[in-house]
Amino acid sequence: QVQLVESGGGLVQAGGSLKLSCAASGRTFNSYAMAWFRQAPGQEREFVAAIRWSGGNTYYADSVKGRFTISRDNAKNTVYLQMNSLKPEDTAVYYCANGYRPPATKTKGYDSWGQGTQVTVTS
Repeated sequence: QVQLVESGGGLVQAGGSLKLSCAASGRTFNSYAMAWFRQAPGQEREFVAAIRWSGGNTYYADSVKGRFTISRDNAKNTVYLQMNSLKPEDTAVYYCANGYRPPATKTKGYDSWGQGTQVTVTS
């Protein structure tokens, strides 16, 4: 089992930036990919970005391409999400997830989830 703890959420004005972190602990040695999802009130959890632990290949939702960057620090077992040019529609609870399969855009592709961190973007 892998434990995930997110941090870095907060309140920011439109056009601003935030950097989220997700620290992984536990049985991380055979993890394949990490991802960020987000969930706004009344909506389903949606894919934001994913990264392979080995090789660092990255994948993004069309809605965040060019604005968000996912990265990882293997030595620290930590994944980051740099969010720039934030928009009010980016407001959501952001969750990180860990999986043992190639990166997926569906929640069922991941096995462990963090508790989430709130991101609120004001206009």
